[in-house]
Amino acid sequence: MNFDSVHTVWLDLDDTLIDFTAIAADALGTMWHTEQVLRSHFPTPEVWAEIYEKHNMQLWAQYSRGEITRQYLRAERFSRPLIEGGVSSEEAAELSRRFDTIYLDLLARGKTLMPGAMELLRCLRRHHFTIGILSNGFKEVQFRKIRTAGLEPYIDIVVLSDDIDINKPDPRLYAYAMQRVGDTDPCRHLMIGDNPDTDIAGAIAAGWPAIWYDTGRLHSQAPAGAARVTALSEILPLLNLLKK
Repeated sequence: MNFDSVHTVWLDLDDTLIDFTAIAADALGTMWHTEQVLRSHFPTPEVWAEIYEKHNMQLWAQYSRGEITRQYLRAERFSRPLIEGGVSSEEAAELSRRFDTIYLDLLARGKTLMPGAMELLRCLRRHHFTIGILSNGFKEVQFRKIRTAGLEPYIDIVVLSDDIDINKPDPRLYAYAMQRVGDTDPCRHLMIGDNPDTDIAGAIAAGWPAIWYDTGRLHSQAPAGAARVTALSEILPLLNLLKK
């Protein structure tokens, strides 16, 4: 795969640059230890996190397909596991609103990066690429996460699904990203992300070259036409950056 025409490198944020899986696990564990209702209905923080993630993943899949709104996702992702744990629907609805705020705040404090993330950004900066974030995450937390993790000096532009209420993998979000940087040639844009069904499938549908960062967490296969790496350090030779 030839990346010689690429001028703008777009990166997914969660589980591509920031270790969202680790940060989310810490946040859910903190909630279990500080909220009596969680300790009363879920025997361990691991059980609580497992049940929460089951519902959260189902809702995010629906959200990515445009089947539900972000408001519905945020209301239901805590309400459903609470109800499964034995909390009444009325109490679960009330707790869900409070837990959503607490959880997003805890996520925004996380600083754990994926291995090689900072080295990749520094190398892209040295070689004068335009560096963008392209994420389905919520606006009120994604910018805080970027600042907290120390990524802000390396990021030229942030495009979120919240900007136009369209999610990856919809090609319209990628078209919007190209418009934001004033370059509508798909060959000049590269997508790097961990999710083949959203990050990579959407990029390919938009005509972009793409690199799937296979973290081993999703147990998926890359769509045809994408390069695959298992470490961010493997991206540098693909872009010929080690020779320049």
